[in-house]
Amino acid sequence: MTGSGGLEVSDLQVTARNNRSIGAPVSLQAAPGEVVALTGPSGAGKTVWLTAMMDALEPPLRRISGTVRWRGQVVEPGEPARRWRRRHLGVLVQDAAQSLHPLRTAIAAVAEAGVDTRQAAAALTQVGIDARLHSRHVHQLSGGQAQRVALARAVAAQPPLLILDEPTSALDHASASLVAAVIRARRGDPRFITLLVSHDRDFVTTVADRVQPIGAIGPASRLSPATPPVTGTEVLRVSGLHVNRPGGTAALLRDVHLTVAAGECVAVLGPSGCGKTTLLRCLAGLQPATAGRATLDGKDLPWPVTRRSRPMLQALQYVGQHPADTLNPAHRIHIALTRPMRAFRTVEPARRSGTVKTLLHRVGLDPAVAGRRPAGLSGGQRQRVALARALAAWPRLLLADEITAALDAATTSAVLGLLDEMRREGLALLVATHDPAVADRADRVLTITDHLLHTSEGRP
Repeated sequence: MTGSGGLEVSDLQVTARNNRSIGAPVSLQAAPGEVVALTGPSGAGKTVWLTAMMDALEPPLRRISGTVRWRGQVVEPGEPARRWRRRHLGVLVQDAAQSLHPLRTAIAAVAEAGVDTRQAAAALTQVGIDARLHSRHVHQLSGGQAQRVALARAVAAQPPLLILDEPTSALDHASASLVAAVIRARRGDPRFITLLVSHDRDFVTTVADRVQPIGAIGPASRLSPATPPVTGTEVLRVSGLHVNRPGGTAALLRDVHLTVAAGECVAVLGPSGCGKTTLLRCLAGLQPATAGRATLDGKDLPWPVTRRSRPMLQALQYVGQHPADTLNPAHRIHIALTRPMRAFRTVEPARRSGTVKTLLHRVGLDPAVAGRRPAGLSGGQRQRVALARALAAWPRLLLADEITAALDAATTSAVLGLLDEMRREGLALLVATHDPAVADRADRVLTITDHLLHTSEGRP
């Protein structure tokens, strides 16, 4: 039991549209000083459950039962819960970059937690954000850097209850170690309780006192390297790519050269902020290049996406690190998936509904999610919808940024298996990742260090 000093949640249950239950009722206890990890498959309801506990659900989700007690006192829904959140909680949401105000600098974002500039700077240093980055805005940070700024904001005021939703999903090993250090600093201290959602088993084992399962958990598939398909003709060639940092003249990437062939998977590794996402965004035409040339199937690939022909737009598809940025919140999933079919005429109108179901099934989603909007899906489900949407265009080359970051081990294995199937059909794949399971399946691994791209390993 938690006694009077901890957190106790009893029989908390959530429903969605048409009173559809989101999993079974969940109960949880966390004692002072404890770190409790919530685990379960993607879509099991971990994020929804935490949001319900905080009384921060948005329609059509509703909390229909359950009691939350904090230090022996019941937290009533509505205004009492809002006061409780302001006084006692620090929260890192799953789409961390989305929670940062685009017009505020990193240090100003952390100061939103009610701390002074000195405390904000100390929190940023604690999560490995160099002082040179304190004055940058969100769009000038990498996904991993933005995630750590959001974490610094969550912990800056030393909240009694810290809630972390996938805190390491966009981070390299060194950055994840800093997050682990932040959690360990709270562990065992009776002033603090930490709740953690993560698919990273090694991370959970390192930092958590207990694991609370949410949803049915089956045995994870073994993540073994797939037999690489025989690669074919060259699809992408990049020569002399040079990219400056946003808003400045300092180089982020220098003299990048790479090729990707049909059926080949090339993984790009490197620490957070080194330029992996920037490389993919440049190739997708979403970020300007300072210099360099690229060809797609032997034809010049203009850097701005607005100058690319319809066949080029179809042939090169990009799945970003934050699907919430690209999925229209007003559109149901079936609309998101049929738009590329219409735009590129890849599927006849009469077959589109069936193709939507097939695509969702292939990425491991229940076809019933076609009727939902993005807000009704978990982060991992949105990531798979974004992948399905890209595949609906039947591309020649897929650019994928941290495509497994929000997925559990079993789903990761299924998604990578699907991509292996499509590679055997000729799909070329260029992925930015911190996930060893992804790198193990690649034909070649490229690493960004000191602004340069190096071949660090490959299969004979």
